[in-house]
Amino acid sequence: MPNLIVALLLVLGTAGIAPAQATDSSAPSYDMKAQALVDMERVQKKFVDLANAVPADKFGWRPSEDTRSFAEVLMHVEGERYQILRLMGATPPADFDGKTFEKSTADKAKVIAELEKTWTFAKQAIGGMSNADFAKPLPKLGPQANAGDVVYILVADAHEHLGQAITYARVNGVVPPWTVEAQKKAAEKKAQQK
Repeated sequence: MPNLIVALLLVLGTAGIAPAQATDSSAPSYDMKAQALVDMERVQKKFVDLANAVPADKFGWRPSEDTRSFAEVLMHVEGERYQILRLMGATPPADFDGKTFEKSTADKAKVIAELEKTWTFAKQAIGGMSNADFAKPLPKLGPQANAGDVVYILVADAHEHLGQAITYARVNGVVPPWTVEAQKKAAEKKAQQK
């Protein structure tokens, strides 16, 4: 592999094309914000759709006593939007208490309302960032950490908890709405082919 890299550099050099120099620029050369918001919006829609599909009496369901309930998983995601984005300087609402938020409600309507409220918060925090903001160093998180890392921690963590919520729903007989829709389309397509 090192020989391939050397050969590629030689070819680029002889063709008059210089490889990009590593710089200490303050901004990435691509728009990180747009992709982060697309990822977050897709996960948000799935959380809301799944929460709407799960019966209200299952919001307190948990696979074992030492795990979060379905509502607590969603409230955890919502609380993390405040707490993780706070790492890069976003200010959660004054009444947010990270120690009690997750267990503050199991009411379906309230949990879904909080999904919407915290999504608005996250969208505004991320939407207000420039590319330069994504590259802003956050040494308290690590020697190479920056605000963009915080956003992608939030994205990755949301995907993890979406998988957890899907499992909880399926154990309770709830098929995710997007899966139901895909199955319906596949059945329609199959029927049309006959």
